[in-house]
Amino acid sequence: MARKSDAQEEEMKEKEGEEEKVEFSSTKKSKITDLEDLPGIGPVSAEKLKKAGYTDIEKIAASSPYELEEIAEIGLETAKKIISAARDALEMGYETADIIYQKRKNIKKITTGSKNLDALIGGGIETMAITEAYGKFSSGKSQLGFQLAVNVQKPPEEGGLGPESGVLFIDTESTFRPERIMQIAQANKMDVEKVLKNIHVAKAINSDHQIILIEKAEEMIKKHNIKLIIVDSLTSHFRSDYVGRGSLGERQQKLNKHVHYLQKLADQYNIAVYVTNQVMDNPGMLFGDPTTPVGGHVLAHAATYRLYLRKSKDEKRIARLIDSPSMPEGECVFKITAEGIKD
Repeated sequence: MARKSDAQEEEMKEKEGEEEKVEFSSTKKSKITDLEDLPGIGPVSAEKLKKAGYTDIEKIAASSPYELEEIAEIGLETAKKIISAARDALEMGYETADIIYQKRKNIKKITTGSKNLDALIGGGIETMAITEAYGKFSSGKSQLGFQLAVNVQKPPEEGGLGPESGVLFIDTESTFRPERIMQIAQANKMDVEKVLKNIHVAKAINSDHQIILIEKAEEMIKKHNIKLIIVDSLTSHFRSDYVGRGSLGERQQKLNKHVHYLQKLADQYNIAVYVTNQVMDNPGMLFGDPTTPVGGHVLAHAATYRLYLRKSKDEKRIARLIDSPSMPEGECVFKITAEGIKD
């Protein structure tokens, strides 16, 4: 009898294994609309994922197996199957260029206030992209951020994304000044109080806090119609928290993940991301401008548009487009006045 019982148990295990395989393979055919529709995710796992910000199929499809393994406390192989099922449900794969072209018609642009600067970068600060501005102190990086925080709230016909457009401003260098926002808004004859209320500011105390603020930004994006994220500056805390060559690898790894998350938010919600960056002098540069942006190749590859700002005489600033997927390198002159950025 004992032998028969063991054989029965073995047979039952085999059947369970087959059922599990069928469950995973059949997910492609069944319609998946909720987290719990995915194979291997029950109510408890779904709750854990939702608390961590993984609220929809798109986020699961864009995640890594190691993320899900840690958050939902599931096996690595199960996590891989879950992600695979989510990607199959969304039909993530190749698309023809004409479809991508149609999608890119949804991209919007925010005016900088200067027609010359807008023309240099292809019409303004683009949504679904990261625009980085680097330069020495007083080169106009923060001023451009303040201007964009106001301009995004203008009507589309004036170069904005609408009066209800919200802004997330992450301040890492204690540079945010509401008084300057008020000054620019008044010069543009806008409702100053409304402009200030649409800008949500957080002061990051270190690089880990900065990372958390971006990872928790999704709720703010949905709640406050966020159309622009400003990080001023992106590299300040990473530079101070990770000192010496020994910590360089960890710093670059965290910075890489951070900017990729910013890009993911930009793509998912069709928002613009503007970041400022610090610089250093390259001692190996004997001729030419030794000014080098912090962040190395990680940030250079992550930024869609890369601007180098430098100070000229009086109010004048020079902007040089260093990198762009569609625009040629070039320079333009603009000025920073009490009323904001002008030609």
